[in-house]
Amino acid sequence: MIEKILPSQVAVAEAFSDLPDAVLLPAEEELTRGFVEKRHREFVTTRHCARRALGSLGIAPVPILKGERGAPLWPENTVGSLTHCTGYRAAVVAHRADVLSVGIDAEGDAPLPGDVHGSIALLTEQRRERELRLEHPGIHWDRLLFSAKEAVYKAWFPLTRRWLGFEEADIELRLDGSFTAELLLSDPEPAFPTGFHGRWLAEGGLLLTAIVVENTPGAPRGTGF
Repeated sequence: MIEKILPSQVAVAEAFSDLPDAVLLPAEEELTRGFVEKRHREFVTTRHCARRALGSLGIAPVPILKGERGAPLWPENTVGSLTHCTGYRAAVVAHRADVLSVGIDAEGDAPLPGDVHGSIALLTEQRRERELRLEHPGIHWDRLLFSAKEAVYKAWFPLTRRWLGFEEADIELRLDGSFTAELLLSDPEPAFPTGFHGRWLAEGGLLLTAIVVENTPGAPRGTGF
């Protein structure tokens, strides 16, 4: 499903339920200590998807460990992103020669709790949401906004190794399935991205978002696709 909003150079593996034959590699088992059963199953299936996606690129199975701030550690010269929600798990990967960074997120198409929405949505974003609901009331735009912000962070962190708060990205969702993120940084560095372009999909009770920063010579880093 998520391949519909990704370019062809990105490999995808996804599952709509936990896979009984999926297993972790020994080094990954250490990461799951203390997990409840549900979280453990999600972790196993998502890592399994990661190895399937890497296999599409011709890369042998390797453990996908965690680095700084829990970000997945991908094999050398590759980039990737993971996501899971109720009824969906996915991994996407690409060769670094083609893609500098990728961020994906999946959410159920349901409203956000009011206290969460108020903490993640800027006033400008809330105004746009109201307009979008009038034009297309069948989508939970607040949850889609949350998903887009998650995708922004996942694309941002590998490029900068720096935290990015919800309030530091102003997302504009569009009815054509695209979105932009303007980064509102108080202390930007010259090498930091200033924004991203992404795509979204609402299908089968799921909301999916994706940002891919292609490795195009001369292109500003962070423009997306």
